[in-house]
Amino acid sequence: MRVLALDIGERRVGVAASDASGRVATPVKVLDAKALSDGVTLRHLIDDYEADLLLVGLPLSLDGTEGPQARHVRGQVARFAPELNIPVDFADERLSSQQAARAMQEAGMSERDRRGRLDAVAASLFLQAWLDARREEDDGGATQA
Repeated sequence: MRVLALDIGERRVGVAASDASGRVATPVKVLDAKALSDGVTLRHLIDDYEADLLLVGLPLSLDGTEGPQARHVRGQVARFAPELNIPVDFADERLSSQQAARAMQEAGMSERDRRGRLDAVAASLFLQAWLDARREEDDGGATQA
């Protein structure tokens, strides 16, 4: 299963994709948030990556509840998802941007380079965590059978 992930922010949207086996997440690009409003850009990405599922990062509060940002993301998805004809799921993306910034800094990337890729790297981090959790569930089910 190939998954396309979105980290939706107020100004930018990070995009990441999994490989066809659903094992490895890779940052793809960062879009201007306005690109979601027409649906065309997102439809092209879904087609280009042959995505079977759209995974959207949900910015939960530290206590796990949905605050204003999470409601904003759900509202955005409610506007564009019906036209895409692809299942949509949500993943907890708490602290993914901070993790991405730290990893990019440790890798020696300049602040300017980090700024241009941060949202895509954040999307790849929560996508990888989601893929890993799914694989663990599948492996756990296989060992119990």
